[in-house]
Amino acid sequence: MAAVAPATRTETDSLGSKEIPADAYWGIHTLRAAENFPITKRPISVYPELIEALAMVKQASARANKEIGALDPAKADLIDAAAQKVIDGEFHDQFIVGVIQGGAGTSTNMNANEVITNIALELAGREKGDYAFLSPIDHTNRSQSTNDVYPTAVKIGLSLNLRSLLDELDLLRLSFLNKAREFHDVLKVGRTQLQDAVPMTLGQEFHGFASTLGYDHTRLTENAWLMYEINMGATAIGTGITTHPSYAPAVLKHLREISGLDLATASDLVEATSDTGSFMSFSSSLKRNAMKLSKICNDLRLLSSGPQAGLGEINLPAMQAGSSIMPGKVNPVIPEVVNQVAFAVAGADVTVTMASEAGQLQLNAFEPVIAHSIFQSITWMRQAMWTLRVNCVDGITANRDRLGAMVGSSVGVITALTPFIGYAASAALAKTALLTNRNVADLVVEAGLMSREEVTKQLSPARLSGLETITAAIPVIPVKDLDAAV
Repeated sequence: MAAVAPATRTETDSLGSKEIPADAYWGIHTLRAAENFPITKRPISVYPELIEALAMVKQASARANKEIGALDPAKADLIDAAAQKVIDGEFHDQFIVGVIQGGAGTSTNMNANEVITNIALELAGREKGDYAFLSPIDHTNRSQSTNDVYPTAVKIGLSLNLRSLLDELDLLRLSFLNKAREFHDVLKVGRTQLQDAVPMTLGQEFHGFASTLGYDHTRLTENAWLMYEINMGATAIGTGITTHPSYAPAVLKHLREISGLDLATASDLVEATSDTGSFMSFSSSLKRNAMKLSKICNDLRLLSSGPQAGLGEINLPAMQAGSSIMPGKVNPVIPEVVNQVAFAVAGADVTVTMASEAGQLQLNAFEPVIAHSIFQSITWMRQAMWTLRVNCVDGITANRDRLGAMVGSSVGVITALTPFIGYAASAALAKTALLTNRNVADLVVEAGLMSREEVTKQLSPARLSGLETITAAIPVIPVKDLDAAV
């Protein structure tokens, strides 16, 4: 018995006709894009915030067109209702075009136009593809061009995505703060250029990690504002051709209400349509955060190295067997994977920079790879922060005995005595201590340079670490309360 051919519908564009699966909400423009760009095997739906943002733009445009009389109210309401379903998370599997595509995002815009139109047609009790009743271009795309829809949707999507990244970044910062409080009294040897320096506490080291993440939270928040300037109403090149003069302010009003973002229309729409400087700055702030996070992970790997022949100052949670040949070996796999994410973010920033430079005249055709690069960076960074916090930082313990022994035998403590015995005498005694493996304090007392009581006072843990001069206490937040603290 012959197999029954799957049901299809015929759709036509300026290049000809194609058969579309009858149950597909996308149409001919989406199909051509899927055939033309089988590059990444990653559809735009991997970034749900982008899909939601596209639907928000279509919904705001429908409301604006209805308000200014550019679209029949009944049709506008159908588009509005269909867009809301996408915003609510439905039909995302119908957004099938690849994340990297030619055409400056036209395929993404048409994918959205077709899906939302066919949802609206079903809501009206009509068949998918009945574009004589409701058209993806004439109605759903009314008063719009890819060149204002796509960058606006990318900016809104990135803004929505950034919120979850900032939440996770703050949770990671708080995790390091809790470790700082836990280790506040653990004296250790500080190091510069991988050589012994002067004493500090392990708590101070972890507090430094928390502080640098806090600064990055501030920088990322500041750069988020770059995403709030949009060019809706610019249409093709910024001149606003095909739009009513009232459309731009109307669509801005509705888009602000729908997205909850403090959006603003660019003062020069021609410039805004061709320029991608805001994406470069935003990507750069992500790279900054990635590099600082990677440096922290480098430190965690060094501090936990060993366990016998390395620094061995801290213990990272054992997450998996580390070798197929060496029994008992456990590797710092969580910091290692975060390092690799940071490398990828740095590479993505280079991609954004090159794509931004490559724009020509009134449009940058390479915004799809810019969008993909930044969305991927945010997504991977968020997941990397989560696994670093949950699978590593929360479970770190200190090797207190080893740390104490290293401080006790360190000649670096003599730095604290230089104001009393001078640099030259300190250097000579440090050399003697290294050669004879003797205690610095004993040598200072034996030389008659200071009394035992004076040496003991100056070499107290509080003075060695500088804690006597610290006036702000390190806050502590129980792990169970971290989510509520953000």
